[in-house]
Amino acid sequence: MKAFVFPGQGAQFPGMGKSLYESSSVAKELFEKANEILGFKITDIMFEGTDEELKQTKVTQPAIFLHSVILAKTTPDFKPDMVAGHSLGEFSALVANGTLAFEDGLNLVYQRAMAMQEACEINPSTMAAILGLADEKVEEICAEIQDEIVVPANYNCPGQLVISGSNRGIEIACEKMKAAGAKRALPLPVGGAFHSPLMEPAREKLQRAIENTHFSQPSCPVYQNVSTTAVTDISEIKANLIAQLTAPVKWTQSVQNMVKDGAVEFVECGPGKVLQGLVKKIHPEAQVSGL
Repeated sequence: MKAFVFPGQGAQFPGMGKSLYESSSVAKELFEKANEILGFKITDIMFEGTDEELKQTKVTQPAIFLHSVILAKTTPDFKPDMVAGHSLGEFSALVANGTLAFEDGLNLVYQRAMAMQEACEINPSTMAAILGLADEKVEEICAEIQDEIVVPANYNCPGQLVISGSNRGIEIACEKMKAAGAKRALPLPVGGAFHSPLMEPAREKLQRAIENTHFSQPSCPVYQNVSTTAVTDISEIKANLIAQLTAPVKWTQSVQNMVKDGAVEFVECGPGKVLQGLVKKIHPEAQVSGL
């Protein structure tokens, strides 16, 4: 069985999507429609912008979404047996399996990006990657830190867990992780504590937007970050999508469940190769490729 997986924030690069725009009239039409929906020329920033310009949350999230979704829509015989997306990538996955219309997916991603940006400004906060420590140990250290918010945020692959929380909380946690034997505890260059309780203001805004959006019956199951199992029920998809902003991304567990349910081939659909690497670390026997 073939699984299509969609990357999240961090996969962007200058020039992304340009060759797609130039080689396909369908792609060109969708990119132009996106410029119209967003009210600014995101294509200019994607094709000609700097790393710095691409790094703004309100640009990054729709840019990665557009690259991924337009790639899927211009691939002949695009027929996934199952889909999954890492954080933001879950929205791309839901357009790819027909749950969300292109326009609705883009609108939700843009509203999510703006709401997350605002939440970051309310609570200055950050994230850090912890390498070479067992998940259980990372969870235990996070739970020990009482006066600050620090939680596991991204279960990327065995031995790579990203934590999220207040600036001071992350500082304390990184010291404790190193003392406990972590190979590295690296603060990440992100705007805030994604997938933590500090995103609550954004979750409330996104919930309203999701409840006002039409969702259709998906063509194949989506393995969501929150539940990690195959989901086709629309109300469950919505609930998981809303919960995702303040809950951890359980990527390791999602890939394990996809394999258990018959996935042998994983195709990364979008910029970069991050997910191909993670899938290989989670399940070395998997066939991985990119579109």
